[in-house]
Amino acid sequence: MKFSMERAALLKAVSQAQSVVERRNTIPILANVLIEAEGDTIQFRATDLDIEVVDKGPGMVEKAGATTVAAVTLHEIIRKLPDGALVTLSDDTMSGRLTVEAGRSNFTLATLPKEDFPVMASSEYASNFSAPAPVLRRLFDKSKFAISTEETRYYLNGVYMHVAEADGGRVLRCVATDGHRLARIDADLPAGAEAMPGVIVPRKTVGELRKLLDDDEMQIAVSVSETKVRFATPEITLTSKVIDGTFPDYSRVIPSGNTRRLEVDASDFAKAVDRVATVSSERSRAVKLALEEDRLILSVNAPDNGSAEEELAVAYDDEPLEIGFNAKYLLEIASQVDRENAVFLFNSAADPTLMREGNDTSAVYVVMPMRV
Repeated sequence: MKFSMERAALLKAVSQAQSVVERRNTIPILANVLIEAEGDTIQFRATDLDIEVVDKGPGMVEKAGATTVAAVTLHEIIRKLPDGALVTLSDDTMSGRLTVEAGRSNFTLATLPKEDFPVMASSEYASNFSAPAPVLRRLFDKSKFAISTEETRYYLNGVYMHVAEADGGRVLRCVATDGHRLARIDADLPAGAEAMPGVIVPRKTVGELRKLLDDDEMQIAVSVSETKVRFATPEITLTSKVIDGTFPDYSRVIPSGNTRRLEVDASDFAKAVDRVATVSSERSRAVKLALEEDRLILSVNAPDNGSAEEELAVAYDDEPLEIGFNAKYLLEIASQVDRENAVFLFNSAADPTLMREGNDTSAVYVVMPMRV
């Protein structure tokens, strides 16, 4: 195998691959990227047995062939080469080495046989549809902060993507929760997604998917089966196993009877929470919200560190209320608001609080209070 590729295109392809491979693994081949050169296309494939990414790029192929090489090492080499360099990769099957040449730089890397590289079995997908990149980006970006990191509740370690009923008809919905906060984001249902099975997309896959969604003009082809999900652009295909588990009935924890309405400038609120939380204890991160007519007082009282208080002008005309929250949870939810105002709906100091962006119900957040 021998081919040449422009550094920028090569770096983009290799960086996508090296982020998937596991740094610490007991199977050496999983640290490698499979490079396949044929025609005028170079294909880079990497997997950790749960996720597989395939990235294609244009190249000048002198000799078709395939080999595998350490993904992280190759990425570091390409990253450190000068911009605009033409990089030539050639492998010697006799010596089991891959040579990387660019200008006066020359590297030789060990390879492993391509036959040992595990390729994820293709799946029969029950549902195939396409969605604009900005739509998928919004669904996953606004929900992923609530993914649980608790391994024992593995079914919460991802984003639940499914078709749901909403006031305006059926929608494509993403939900994530860790038991303390919940995010539920809706988008118009794409044509062809009507029969899609509900799947839990793992946290790592959500992170890798984000790299495919930066181009606002891009249409993403989505394929879903009971066990796998695939997201594809013309250049990159990301295939992942889904979490084998049942996502809990999240609708039961979304309050419907909260009537105490607070409207506040989302940016001002987030900055105020961040400021007063500076003195909160690392363990509890508790911040208290005291509500009176058109007035909100944020306060923190940490005996070891000190105290802080800040007042905000808000729209509120209900009974006075004092309620406490984890500052980190409030900040993460407030940072999701794209519109100017955030609307909080309270019931009591012990009940879950609902938050949304103005009157938009397509993005709904729930946060549990804490005692302060």
